[in-house]
Amino acid sequence: MNQGMYPLAAAMVNQINRVDTVSNNLANSRTIGFKQENLAEGTFNNYLLKANLEGKKPEYINELTNKVPKIDQKFIDSSQGPIVQTGNNLDFALKEPQTFFAVLDQNGNVQYTKDGSFKNSDGFLVDSNGNNVLSGDGEPIAIEDGFKQAIGVFNIDYKNLEKFGDNNYKLKDEQQVAVQVQAEENNENFILQGSLEQSNVNSVMAMVQLIEAQRSYEQAQKGITGIDSMNKTIIQKLGNG
Repeated sequence: MNQGMYPLAAAMVNQINRVDTVSNNLANSRTIGFKQENLAEGTFNNYLLKANLEGKKPEYINELTNKVPKIDQKFIDSSQGPIVQTGNNLDFALKEPQTFFAVLDQNGNVQYTKDGSFKNSDGFLVDSNGNNVLSGDGEPIAIEDGFKQAIGVFNIDYKNLEKFGDNNYKLKDEQQVAVQVQAEENNENFILQGSLEQSNVNSVMAMVQLIEAQRSYEQAQKGITGIDSMNKTIIQKLGNG
């Protein structure tokens, strides 16, 4: 195989992954509290360097293959989405970008979310999936006078979070416990009642990114087609010679 095909094929794979990521962002442009994801590329040499630093012994194939572009990481855009007023007393928006609500799923696992569109279920505060919203002490919250002050607000570094389910997160390192910043006397500093934080996806920008990814894919594909055509021509000439 012509060595020029390696980076072109890798570029096509990267753009397919980029299309999937951007498409998911676009599909969630109206999802409450959704945070878009982005991809970063790096060369294989970058991975070799990381492996060396970790004490591993990777093998070089050849210099060209080592420079093949690869997806280096997927990361969450933590920027704040626009906050809109709804007038619903069970809707809550978080003022700070790195703060989250906590909910208890049906399996007893704690998840974190930016979606504050809560509901009343048998007198308890729940999310749209019926999961109990938790207090700062990890307890379900009864909807009664002053219940807003019981809502737990947690400050978590996005580097310690990974997306889980439709629009929630879970901790990567359970030992790094989320820091509780909610307290009865300062709850107002972190929560807006009757408001919701919208998705931070810019639909226009996402469409532009989607078009760019598709065009990059097509360019790499044309490059491979060109190399293949050139190889056929060379083989024919050699055969005729």
